[in-house]
Amino acid sequence: MNVDRMVLSFAGLMVLISLGLAHFFSPLWLWLTAFVGLNMFQAGITGFCPAAMIFRKCGVKPGNAFN
Repeated sequence: MNVDRMVLSFAGLMVLISLGLAHFFSPLWLWLTAFVGLNMFQAGITGFCPAAMIFRKCGVKPGNAFN
């Protein structure tokens, strides 16, 4: 698995977790969903993604989008 796939998987997991937390505990958890979406939007425009930097430092092989 490369950095690109890890970033997308991590973002999808965070969205699903926040939706579950919002459903079972508090709708304020939807702010996490908004944050993840905003971060994905800015990463698509600028190419800067903190999660990709962390995954790269952990030794995940680079991909095409975040290299």
